[in-house]
Amino acid sequence: MDFTVAIPTYNGASTLPLVLERLQRQINTEKINWEVIVIDNNSNDNTSQVIEQFMADWNTTIPLKYFFEQTQGMAYARWRAIKEAKGKFVGFLDDDNLAAHDWVYQSYLFGIENPKLGAYGGEIVGKFEVEPPEDFDRAKTFLAIRKYASIATIFEVDKLRLPPGAGLVVRKKAWLQSVPSVVTQTQRGCEDYEISLYMHNHNWEIWYNPAMQIQHLIPAWRMQKNYLVNIARIYGMSTYQLRLMTVKADWQKPFLTIKIFLGALKRIIFHLLKYRSKVNSNLGIACEMSLYLGQIISPFYYLKR
Repeated sequence: MDFTVAIPTYNGASTLPLVLERLQRQINTEKINWEVIVIDNNSNDNTSQVIEQFMADWNTTIPLKYFFEQTQGMAYARWRAIKEAKGKFVGFLDDDNLAAHDWVYQSYLFGIENPKLGAYGGEIVGKFEVEPPEDFDRAKTFLAIRKYASIATIFEVDKLRLPPGAGLVVRKKAWLQSVPSVVTQTQRGCEDYEISLYMHNHNWEIWYNPAMQIQHLIPAWRMQKNYLVNIARIYGMSTYQLRLMTVKADWQKPFLTIKIFLGALKRIIFHLLKYRSKVNSNLGIACEMSLYLGQIISPFYYLKR
């Protein structure tokens, strides 16, 4: 098998049909041997019935398979996907990700053309339930909506510029070689980036390919200020744990702790001086401040855990 599309889902019955319909309409895949697998991560809605109906009406020769993973957590769902996947490459779509009509083709082609690739992602465009607020632009990155570059580009891993889990494609060989088979209890915000960091540490390349495009369905509640500010803080609090994965020797860890603390403190002061009252009133600026506050406590949060 050349390529596996893996869809981990938790209570995704309402959006999964949209995801699967897009996959039914993929183009330029005539010479690609590929499959679709759904990993039900202990859902308590009617996800299983939705997939069962789709499997009965699946009007394509591409295999569609369903697996139930009882242990809760995205890391467990992704590892189950890797174990069940038959493809040389595994492309992860969340249950609210709509793939462009050539996403499978572009993803497979890019992997084949670049044999040192371990993980890679593409452009993520927001598909909004309601019109976003005027000050949303700087906050959208916390919903994994992003365009990293106009051309294929290697990610700056040392700066934690990495592909999110939505639309992430991995070489299965690289995953099995790099990612620990025993899932550890990582803090929220780490799971996506950890995959790429593990592969980078095993000398696999991490790339961005703008030809691979997906849409991310964004309901109205995910654009509310309280939700976005909280997500930004969670990402900030994962900074220290992720940075530790880039450290080569134990003696560097105290210096890393100081660097993260002072760097976040500098950004907080700069933000307060530059934006003043907008730190609370502007959505994007409030999210950035929440990120920096999460970063400054991230070493202490990690050590406490």
